[in-house]
Amino acid sequence: MNNNHNDRSKTYFNPYFGGVMLGLILLATFYITGRGLGASGAAKSTVVAAVDRVAPQHAEESEYYSKFISDDNHSMNTWLVFEVIGVLAGAFLSGGLAGRLKLKTEHNPKITIRRRLIFALIGGMFFGVGSQIARGCTSGAALSGAAVLSLGGFITMMAIFGSAYAFAYFFRKIWI
Repeated sequence: MNNNHNDRSKTYFNPYFGGVMLGLILLATFYITGRGLGASGAAKSTVVAAVDRVAPQHAEESEYYSKFISDDNHSMNTWLVFEVIGVLAGAFLSGGLAGRLKLKTEHNPKITIRRRLIFALIGGMFFGVGSQIARGCTSGAALSGAAVLSLGGFITMMAIFGSAYAFAYFFRKIWI
């Protein structure tokens, strides 16, 4: 007999409490580091470190990569890298404690797992390129920007959610 009443995998965190906690963490981040949250900088640091490891001469001669490479400070020695490592570790810990740590792909029954993963990869690539063009991701440009009442932060947030709303109609068959 399966008793789903005590099944922790069906219990989710209260989103309002989560939002308040995110706001407090953002406030603490501004207080401690003088900067807001962000994740795309960690991806950039990882790419710079990889290029520097695989092709050091190219990295030194590149106008872009050379800005982030120095003998005194390794490109992976930034708090953003440790933030993302903490986010990943926290996500695995939370999923493990809640009994939701399983290897599965959520997708519409009308599409294959392969198609779902291809579209997720394409969307992630667009978002990654966009975050570099905008000089920040959702958390860096929108959330942290809006927290300091930056007009650019509000415009970024409206652009992200507005474009998601506009494109959702065209891509709805992939997700629902």
